[in-house]
Amino acid sequence: MSGDVAMMSDDDRPLRAKASSSGHNGAPVTNGTHDGAGESSSLSEDDDMPLSQSTRTKSEPMTPDKRFLKRKKIAIEYSSSDDETPLASPAKSSTSAVRSTAVPMPGAIQATTLPAKAVNGNGRNAKAKALTDSDSEDDFTPLVKSRRTTNGKGKQPPKKKVKKEVVSDEEGESEIDEPAPKKKAPAKRGRKSKVKEEDMDVDESDDDKPLKKPATKKAPAKRVKKEASPSETPKAKKGKVKKEEDSGESPKKGKKKKEEEEEEAVYRWWEQQQAEADDSIKWQTLEHNGVYFPPPYEPLPSTVKMRYKGKPVDLPPAAEEVAGFYAALLETDHAKDSVFNSNFFKDFLGVLAKNPPRDKTKITEFEDCDFRPMFSHFEDEKAKKKALSNAEKKELKAAKDKLEAPFTHCFLDGRKEKVGNFRVEPPGLFRGRGEHPKKGTLKLRVRPEDITINIGKTATIPKPNVPGKWKAVKHDQTVTWLANWTENVNDAHKYVFLAAGSSLKGQSDMTKFEKARELKKHVDRIRQDYRADLKSKLMENRQRATAMYFIDRLALRAGNEKQDDEADTVGCCSLRFEHITLEPPNFLIFDFLGKDSIRYYNRVTVEEQVFKNIKIFKEGKQDGDELFDRVDTTRLNKHLASYMKGLTAKVFRTYNASITFQEQLDNGTPAKGTVQEKLNAYNHANRMVAILCNHQRAVPKTHEQSMGKMKDKLRGFKYERMKLRHALFAIDSKFKKKKKYADDESDMDDDAVIEHEEQWKEREIEKAEKKFAKENEKLVEDGKEAQPDSVLKDKRKEIEAEFKRLAKERGTNKAALKREKPTEKIEESIDKLDEKIKTFKLQMEDREAGKEVALGTSKINYLDPRITAAWCKLHGVPVEKIFSKTLLTKFPWAMEVDGEWKF
Repeated sequence: MSGDVAMMSDDDRPLRAKASSSGHNGAPVTNGTHDGAGESSSLSEDDDMPLSQSTRTKSEPMTPDKRFLKRKKIAIEYSSSDDETPLASPAKSSTSAVRSTAVPMPGAIQATTLPAKAVNGNGRNAKAKALTDSDSEDDFTPLVKSRRTTNGKGKQPPKKKVKKEVVSDEEGESEIDEPAPKKKAPAKRGRKSKVKEEDMDVDESDDDKPLKKPATKKAPAKRVKKEASPSETPKAKKGKVKKEEDSGESPKKGKKKKEEEEEEAVYRWWEQQQAEADDSIKWQTLEHNGVYFPPPYEPLPSTVKMRYKGKPVDLPPAAEEVAGFYAALLETDHAKDSVFNSNFFKDFLGVLAKNPPRDKTKITEFEDCDFRPMFSHFEDEKAKKKALSNAEKKELKAAKDKLEAPFTHCFLDGRKEKVGNFRVEPPGLFRGRGEHPKKGTLKLRVRPEDITINIGKTATIPKPNVPGKWKAVKHDQTVTWLANWTENVNDAHKYVFLAAGSSLKGQSDMTKFEKARELKKHVDRIRQDYRADLKSKLMENRQRATAMYFIDRLALRAGNEKQDDEADTVGCCSLRFEHITLEPPNFLIFDFLGKDSIRYYNRVTVEEQVFKNIKIFKEGKQDGDELFDRVDTTRLNKHLASYMKGLTAKVFRTYNASITFQEQLDNGTPAKGTVQEKLNAYNHANRMVAILCNHQRAVPKTHEQSMGKMKDKLRGFKYERMKLRHALFAIDSKFKKKKKYADDESDMDDDAVIEHEEQWKEREIEKAEKKFAKENEKLVEDGKEAQPDSVLKDKRKEIEAEFKRLAKERGTNKAALKREKPTEKIEESIDKLDEKIKTFKLQMEDREAGKEVALGTSKINYLDPRITAAWCKLHGVPVEKIFSKTLLTKFPWAMEVDGEWKF
């Protein structure tokens, strides 16, 4: 749950930037100086677990009983290879379908209000082809092998699955997808790959990392059991477990089986047809348990106190909590901000007036306050938490999950659907975005008396998990929120909605992109009209036409008037005299703070009449005066709606982003390039959209460090190639005369080799130490005796000896591999390394090019996901390379299109 931003659906989030000559339809896209913050994109190196689902054939009729289909089970194998086979063949137009988070229930009614014709008719339902991915054993065989434990029978013990955690902080809810380990193919036929429910649940996240390629296999479908409603009592649930035990099935096995069955059904809402649907009715029945309130404040130990003029202050809990909010941020940039400090201290004094220090200390000056003792205590607590064993961390997480479990899902028209932001924001200090005038202001604790919940008429009214009663209870079937309240800082309305992968969210997304796609039919007429109005004798029409030109050609936001206590951000209609500079003969220089206080700086070429109009609009005005003083967003959107129902300036922005993206992909994708070359073309097209929409970010603080690590990895590839060449020379000196192997690798002089081997040695020792500690921790947990230190000492000696051998090989142009290989295999490994080096260099170029441009917002809010799905199928690129698990869950309906689909 976002802490500082109203939870509105499809919120515009800023991204990042790079130079380009033109946008769509000749729209100028030029470079400038940008600052701000946004989210980061990443290379396809994440190990998110992919999703899969069954689909019906095109010829099979759609009956109510078949609306809910069974999901195929998957066996997943991860690989570092970049030459991956796509999930779907463009020729066959097969699809890689993705599950929705909806779980069907017996007796569920048709909930969708979106007719099937709203979706493009090019979608196909076909069975996804299984994908396999394997690398040769010769690829990157480590020169130093770590000792591996066995179960005494020569077999490796089974690897643990890595679960995904959803983490919450003051600023909101984020998803952490930990890399999943490789899974070997099952030894016995019929053995099934089991995926836990918590591994598959996802939340929408700004961290948009692509998935690696999965290997899928078919599994028999299972019947879905009836779910327990949110109001089901613990006693009833215990009775179910007892019944399972009486039937001879263990509770643990029964629970796992139930979790699998819950996961298997897919509600394909986009295939439903409801000819006479009432668009105003969003649902028929709705059950949920309300929202989860954070626990009450726990006072600090009596030895931890803030100081005033060097003396400890005995604060009551209410004042101590607020002081702690600031203390926790002591080493951040916020504590160095004068506006932040001023707003905090003003509110802190207000709290002290109601809750004065118990020792009668009079606090009047911010400079005399010392929050360092509290900060040190918080840091110590963080260190203690970090030092907990894995078992203790799991226990704490299990306890937290147990408390939150009743609030994570709701029942919508009988289907179990995931709730997005079910946690109520904890109190804290408002941080805001950019130069917000209220940053540092105290966010008060939200209580049940502040919250209105929305629920079905026949549903049981839930009780809050903290003392208190709801402000109000509504039964409004025309809205999709479950709860709302008004926060105290900006008087903004906060809402609790369903998760990104829910049916209601999916319908909203599809409608939005279909609306933008429909604009194609009207855009020529709209442009013709506003071009004519650029010379209108009525000043209102001339200003409106000029604003529409900027919105259409530069993808500017419409802009709304701001209050004095809001950040001074502007859009097209709220541009002021000082925001545009004229540069003859036909250049305009835009310089203003856009959404989230991201600077928009752009020098563009405009039509002669537009230049003349801006000159006229500026006459007789000065700094602070509105440029478009006869146009506002309400009147502009009303005019746009006369062309097409529901058309607004925001629809133009979505249309321009998607059409520009489609054109960039069509013109820039190499037909016969490698997967990585095509991915670079995709990211370039996305960057052009980000520049057009001013989706920018400051260069990440970790960028240089990240690039340094990539350079070290590239040097590792070159080192490995060098050793393989030298191994060839040791076998047969004739290879020295071959041009392919004669030249040394670039950047691999003697100093570079020594540095690489030293760093490698340190990593191997560190890896051995961590493995030794982890194995001992597990042995102790199992009640066994820990390994003696001599085991680690022997391992270190083994590593030292190996690197001494490597040191002796320096300068000899000969090398011995850990395992002998024929020359053919060595040559094959060198060829693979050459391809890896080429691919990795492309990845480095892509990351460097995108350091100031954030790509995630475009993918989430502005680019029709069907463009990506069709492009992947047409060019043989696995969609998991581009869409994270979060986005695959958010856009399952988009995966239905074939490779020929166009926006």
